[in-house]
Amino acid sequence: MTGPQPDPAYRTDRSPERAPRPAPAAATAAEPPYRILLVEDDPGDALLVEELIADTGLEPVLRWKKTLADALTEIARQAPDLVLLDLHLPDVSGVPAVGAVQNACPTAAVVVLTGLAESRAGTQAVASGAQDYLVKGQVEPDLLSRVLRYAIQRKQAEHANAELLENRMHAQENARLERGLLPAPLLRAPEVVVTSRYLPGRQRALLGGDFLDVVQTADGHVHAVIGDVSGHGPDEAALGVLLRITWRALTLAGHRGVELMGLLEEVLVAERPRSDMFTTCATVVLDPGTDLATVTLAGHHPPLVCEGGTAREMDAALGIALGIMPGQGVWRPTESRLPDAEALLLYTDGLIEGHTGRGRRRLGTSGLIDLVTESAASDADGLLDHLVTTAQNLNAGRHADDLAVLHLAWSAPGTRPAERVR
Repeated sequence: MTGPQPDPAYRTDRSPERAPRPAPAAATAAEPPYRILLVEDDPGDALLVEELIADTGLEPVLRWKKTLADALTEIARQAPDLVLLDLHLPDVSGVPAVGAVQNACPTAAVVVLTGLAESRAGTQAVASGAQDYLVKGQVEPDLLSRVLRYAIQRKQAEHANAELLENRMHAQENARLERGLLPAPLLRAPEVVVTSRYLPGRQRALLGGDFLDVVQTADGHVHAVIGDVSGHGPDEAALGVLLRITWRALTLAGHRGVELMGLLEEVLVAERPRSDMFTTCATVVLDPGTDLATVTLAGHHPPLVCEGGTAREMDAALGIALGIMPGQGVWRPTESRLPDAEALLLYTDGLIEGHTGRGRRRLGTSGLIDLVTESAASDADGLLDHLVTTAQNLNAGRHADDLAVLHLAWSAPGTRPAERVR
């Protein structure tokens, strides 16, 4: 008797020498054609398996290989739904074959074929990850049909559960990063209202490197920071969290202005995984005793001063981004009086670098100022929603970057900061 040819793919046609059995009731026309890889070095056993599969009514796409090496090559070419695996092959014997197949194709179900006196080997194979085992010479079409179907279904359920667990862990990791990147403001003065938005640049991606924070020190000064680590992904997110925590600790310890920027740069250089990574940053200090705000910029946009439904860019000296020229950065704190200001708006590039339509023009700072002026929102939440939603709609997905916005307001418009922080 001539067995099935090991190289080409073939469908399980019933042998003309045998009367076909009726297909089991479980088989339906809608059932997909499973891809089954038979790994068996004995042509006679391979033919028997082929005939048994033909009598199950499954009608799969069946391939046959004689060695594990050939099977692994076939798996790399096209992943099967199920592997029928003999435990005694020319190039491997026993349970290690199961592990090799699983490593090559984690999504495929594995059913091992054992001899009559090898039930223990079958049990060991199942303990090692195989879905089931069959004893040669004791297999009927109905049993084979159930075993193959259940093995594939169990493997699919196992794979779905693994994906669900991975997604859940991904969501938990994102939540932890969000807590680090978007901390609760450390404020004692209820009159100061902080509103923020943060959006990663890629769907299902870890948070990017944008960061922001607000704290109030023992002297009553209100400090704010916003920053943008170059790039996207987990390395940038981790570095952004580190810089935010470092900024908060240094600020509470009394460091300010140029000294603070220098210390942040030292931490950035020491912790960045790549030497080409840099960070833009802007800090603001509101003095409770006056209407004075001190801004220090490291390669970042100046804040917008919002008053009377309009906005203007604060006049502040620009400094080099952190990490561009370590140890040689020049930063010049700039003091500005805000007698009539209602709020300060700090933001990262992701808000303004998108396009404004089908052309090449980008929103830019002037476009953002227009959006603030056009907004009919009566509160900070409405304003930020308007800015983010409008910028995204104008961009229409053409430019994806992390986005952070920080709105620092005083609860009663037209009152000086000093009167609000007390």
